[in-house]
Amino acid sequence: MRYSYIISILGLLKPDKIMGTFRELIAYKKAFNLSMEIFEMTKKFPKEETYSLIDQIRRSSRSVFASIAEAYKKRRYPNHFVSKLTDADMENGETQAWLDVSLACKYITEDQFYNLNKQSEEVSHLLLYMIKNPEKFK
Repeated sequence: MRYSYIISILGLLKPDKIMGTFRELIAYKKAFNLSMEIFEMTKKFPKEETYSLIDQIRRSSRSVFASIAEAYKKRRYPNHFVSKLTDADMENGETQAWLDVSLACKYITEDQFYNLNKQSEEVSHLLLYMIKNPEKFK
């Protein structure tokens, strides 16, 4: 299930006309959608995983887009901006590790794993671009 409609509705709020809002960032949109897909997917995981794998993968995937939002609000300070983006990338890596566990435990198919991991890699590439080019986001 895609949650892009939420992003598009929230994106209508444009208090910062020059650069827009963090909700307009491709990295934010992709990370948000990935998080929502993981949320839907984990609803089917066994109940005994509620306070371990489910909680961990949901938390780490949500931290990615939340850290991007925080970074964007600190974009005037390049070191802070980059620091928050590296936090986002770290959480993205953690999400990938939990996807590995989900596949190993056979909670997801190889196709699901491939799709989600590919999306996560796309987010990572976007984050790396932002990290290397903080001046483009001032």
